[in-house]
Amino acid sequence: MTTIPAEASAPPAASPQSRPDPEQPRKRRFPWAPLALLTPALIMLVVFIGWPLVQLVIMSFQKFGRAQIFGAPPEFIGIDNYLAVLTDPEFWAVLGRSVALCVVSVVATMLLGVAIAVMMTKLGAVMRTAVSVSLLLAWAMPALTATIVWGWIFDTQYGLVNYVLTQLTGENWIGHSWLIEPISFYAVAAIIITWGAIPFVAFSTYAALTQVPDEVLEAASLDGAGGLARFRLIVFPYLRSILLVLLVLQVIWDLRVFAQIYALQSIGGVRAETNTIGVYIYSVSMASGDLGAGGAISVILVVILLAISGYWIRTMLKEES
Repeated sequence: MTTIPAEASAPPAASPQSRPDPEQPRKRRFPWAPLALLTPALIMLVVFIGWPLVQLVIMSFQKFGRAQIFGAPPEFIGIDNYLAVLTDPEFWAVLGRSVALCVVSVVATMLLGVAIAVMMTKLGAVMRTAVSVSLLLAWAMPALTATIVWGWIFDTQYGLVNYVLTQLTGENWIGHSWLIEPISFYAVAAIIITWGAIPFVAFSTYAALTQVPDEVLEAASLDGAGGLARFRLIVFPYLRSILLVLLVLQVIWDLRVFAQIYALQSIGGVRAETNTIGVYIYSVSMASGDLGAGGAISVILVVILLAISGYWIRTMLKEES
């Protein structure tokens, strides 16, 4: 049997040129795969959001009325549209009403949505399924359809609300209009907006609640912490990030609400006293034919929404860091 010398069996030593230098930084490869996966979505965003937004900004600096709709070339007028909008008292009144309606709707949506989510964690399987199906049905109903249904409920002659109030109070509420006065109009609008937004908040919060460790809650309960203390000290820190996301999304959605307000105005509301910013943009652009001023209002609303979104992103990045 032949023995192989140790020198022959040993692997050849690597030359100094072939050894990697630990002090030399490695070149990082560009992540092409994520970019390739995101490319279709980016193209859709540019085509359907980016380009119309650019057109809107250009139009806001032009005199664009009915003549331009029928082919006349638009005239560049600088910031005149913005000056006209920002010095118009009606714009600030509409913006104030929109913000007030948004605050009421968002607060009601968040409180009721979180309360329903907490209630779902205490229910049995059958009742939790029934509540989930009810929420899904409310969520699946289009905003216009929901507004028409609620318009029937608050109908002047045959509405359920007027009938119930007549039976409970003994006074004749038949014939009372809930949409003729601005305050009651916005109360009905807030109910409709809140009713349609609660399912999203409830489902999202319920999903977050299922991630709270049961062991921590049981330990806090054994230490004598009550239900409110457990929610404030243990559950709420787990929900803080998701609640912040939900809050920002609700503010963005409720601030630019359109279908519910426009449908209620068609049922019986006074348009001049109940306009919100979304309906106001439509009225200025389409009804009045001043697309330049409507574009300026839209750009101002976009800036407000971008500021809210920027605050949310900044807060989320701080929490992650």
